[in-house]
Amino acid sequence: MSVVYDCADAQQREAGLVAAVTAAQHGNLVVLPTDTVYGIGADAFTPSAVSTLLAAKGRGRNLPPPVLVGSVRSASALAESLGPYGQDLIDEFWPGALTLVFRASPTLKWDLGDTFGTVAVRMPLHPIALELLRRTGPMAVSSANTHARPAATTAAEAEAQLGGAVSVYLDGGPCADNMPSTIVDLTGSVPRVLRAGVVTTDQLRKIVPLIDAADSVPVAEPVPAGDSEAVADSVPVSEPVPAGEPVESPQPAGDSETGS
Repeated sequence: MSVVYDCADAQQREAGLVAAVTAAQHGNLVVLPTDTVYGIGADAFTPSAVSTLLAAKGRGRNLPPPVLVGSVRSASALAESLGPYGQDLIDEFWPGALTLVFRASPTLKWDLGDTFGTVAVRMPLHPIALELLRRTGPMAVSSANTHARPAATTAAEAEAQLGGAVSVYLDGGPCADNMPSTIVDLTGSVPRVLRAGVVTTDQLRKIVPLIDAADSVPVAEPVPAGDSEAVADSVPVSEPVPAGEPVESPQPAGDSETGS
């Protein structure tokens, strides 16, 4: 049975956060607000929970979810290395709408799907999301919608699509913006913009002058209904990439969901 918590009320907010942490610990799904749209999350280190998340959305392993974190320290633990540019980009744009793709730490015991040794990480700029993530640790989070349907910008929209597949809904009110995050691949020798989003290439170049944006997927305006993903969604890599070589730009998600 699903429970919706109105986080505008202080008591319900705390009760909802406690319930969401418990749900995640038991491998169940949680819907949470982010600074883009609503996300559906699961404990990143519970493979069965990640599989349940993908099933709830009607997605396959070829579209692995990104990971949201509540601190830079958590992000550093997920990556093999932040590389020469990761820390500077984090310092400038986190928390916020920038997703960074790293080579995943080889010591991680998880299964997000067909990631080919990479991980897409973001620290969202939303108080409820950050508080939850600081209590749960890293969560696999995708947009709160089913296959090929609009990403939810309210908890009610998320519940209408996902229903009883989710244990806890944290209602943080309408999302302020549904522009997706910018995705930057840091697995190669030259940073590459995989998708244009909230953070512009000009802003990125002020921090990393040498950055390749030639093949990025442009997002000039909020993504049309049915074509948005909540949180840097699905940064698939076509095949394993040898160390030191840039990751090829990902193919568009099969369900046209672009991420946040």
